[in-house]
Amino acid sequence: MVRLFLNFFMIFVLLLTGCSSRETGSTQNLGKEENPRIVNIINFIRQCEPRIDWITEDVLYETVVEQIEIMKKYEMKGTFLIQYDALIDTRYQELLKSLSPDQFEIGAWWEIPKPLVENSGYVWRGRYPWDWHADVGFSTGYSPGEREKLVDTYMADFKDIFGYYPESVGSWFIDAHSLRYMSEKYGIIASCNCKDQIGTDGYTLWGGYWNQGYFPSVNNAYMPAQNRENQISVPVFRMLGSDPIHQYDNGLGTIVQRVVSLEPVYKRGGGDSLWCEWYFREFINGASMEYAYVQTGQENSFTWQRMSDGFNIQMPLIDSLRDKGKIRVETLAETGKWFMAKYRVTPPTSVTIMNDYSDKDLKTVWFNSRYYRTNFLWENGKMRFRDIHVFNEKMKSDYLSQKGNSSKCDYYTLPVVDGFLWSSDSIIAGMRFKTLSNRSNIDLEGGQPVVDDSNKGKLNIKWPLINSCTYLNIFLDEKRILITMDGDEYKNWFLELSYDNSKEIPLTGIERNKIDYIFKGFGYSILLESGYFDRDSESCINIFPEENQIEIQLSQK
Repeated sequence: MVRLFLNFFMIFVLLLTGCSSRETGSTQNLGKEENPRIVNIINFIRQCEPRIDWITEDVLYETVVEQIEIMKKYEMKGTFLIQYDALIDTRYQELLKSLSPDQFEIGAWWEIPKPLVENSGYVWRGRYPWDWHADVGFSTGYSPGEREKLVDTYMADFKDIFGYYPESVGSWFIDAHSLRYMSEKYGIIASCNCKDQIGTDGYTLWGGYWNQGYFPSVNNAYMPAQNRENQISVPVFRMLGSDPIHQYDNGLGTIVQRVVSLEPVYKRGGGDSLWCEWYFREFINGASMEYAYVQTGQENSFTWQRMSDGFNIQMPLIDSLRDKGKIRVETLAETGKWFMAKYRVTPPTSVTIMNDYSDKDLKTVWFNSRYYRTNFLWENGKMRFRDIHVFNEKMKSDYLSQKGNSSKCDYYTLPVVDGFLWSSDSIIAGMRFKTLSNRSNIDLEGGQPVVDDSNKGKLNIKWPLINSCTYLNIFLDEKRILITMDGDEYKNWFLELSYDNSKEIPLTGIERNKIDYIFKGFGYSILLESGYFDRDSESCINIFPEENQIEIQLSQK
């Protein structure tokens, strides 16, 4: 009788609280010790800055001195990545040799200045001793054979100066041929590249594994590999701590994104105390699945004068979080070793932000795997897929076997939904949740989503719809997205993919259960295991559920 009473009592409590609790769900992060929050402090060093007259070699050197001093003050581990022109400067040699290897790692910054080219036996084509144009200042501007010689020259001089080869190499972008060569010949174990961006300094990296780290394809260092035999065995970590909510749409309707990141120089990002406190609070508490990662630090070209406020905000904050055991502060090489020991292929991860620092009250979830990435945005009670890009290790980079001849550089993956490039001033592209009501398509509206990463390799999102006891459920694993609806109130729900048709949309064909795309000459398809496609207009495609579910298959055959 007691057991029967308890069962009835629990049912009664659930009936009383079920609907209201769905309105107040929150992000679930179990804080498991095996899911660390990892911070890399990475500063990189150039010897000259030809773009601004007052930034002299002395200013650049003193910036590095100040960075070292503040890291020593807070006993912070960190990595200095050194460009070749600074590597052969005796002042930097003496400064970096004086550092304790227990606290500081010295690695390679892979931009190509004049002395590296000339010491490798080639003719310098740049405008200045260091030229940021991609066809001279980066390895993509050189043939594969020239890249190997440049690597050999750098590595020989680095070892002659420090007595060992560097374990880490970073750059805004490194081609697959160079990275693989560094790994196989010189034992590089960790790398880092720029966050996703469009057009900044002429460099576009768009659609990649959005944060944390990944094993790149042998054909494209920006493209995660799907299989171990086709991957470069060096994890690449995304730099700069991009704002997960606001960076993506910053500059929407233009061809250049503006920057919102953890870089200490930015007053509306890493140089703002309230923003930094918000960023690290969400970094610690948000569901991340395997682990969370962020890089902070700054290149010396920005100068201590401009970055000191940000460093003095961030270092004590990171120090406090480290002392409380909430984060791990490591060198880039240490994180690379950990990653390689733990993972044989790229793991699925997520970035979850359920609290906005702005008054817009936006929320977002990023999901990454070796097969695809996707992003959800909640705005004004509505939810949309802001982005889906798929990965295919067979897609070769434009720079794999030939050099680039442009001052700009472009790295892309394969778009399925692109909320930035497919948008305009008047049309914001995305895939929205809709329902048919009184012969009109209206947006579904809901409350606080609940994000659960407690099942390994899976991310579950439950979104309570308003004025009902109905949930929209999204289940993500590394190959697929499954969407279901609990309850009978919204029987006519569907997804609407809309975009500005004047943009270059790579759609080439639609069948009931398949969409075909061609992007940069590479063909790929998206399949539905449940549900079906229906073209509504030239700028709109609907996905309707079958048996109350839509299952999108995103692994490429």
